[in-house]
Amino acid sequence: QVQLVESGGGLVQAGGSLRLSCAASGRIFSSTVMGWFRQAPGKEREFVAAITWSGIGTYYAASVKGRFAISRDIAKNTLSLQMNSLKPEDTAVYYCAAKNVGGAYYNRDSYGSWGQGTQVTVSS
Repeated sequence: QVQLVESGGGLVQAGGSLRLSCAASGRIFSSTVMGWFRQAPGKEREFVAAITWSGIGTYYAASVKGRFAISRDIAKNTLSLQMNSLKPEDTAVYYCAAKNVGGAYYNRDSYGSWGQGTQVTVSS
């Protein structure tokens, strides 16, 4: 299991930026995939971005590509999500997640460990 704790959410105006962080501990390997998902009120939890802990691969949802950047700091065991040019439709609770087994990186059911979530609100 991987233990995850998010931070960095808040309220920002449209066009602004926020940086989310996720402190990770536990069973983390070079093959571990770390992801960010989000869930808006009344909607299903959706994929945002993912990265292999080795850093070889990064993946983004079409809706955030070019605006968001996922990264990880191995020395600090921290996952980050830099969010730029934020839009009101980015408003959601953001979760970091980790998977150590197979399954698609964009499929929330592939992830076995989840953080508690952090609220991001973008005002228009």
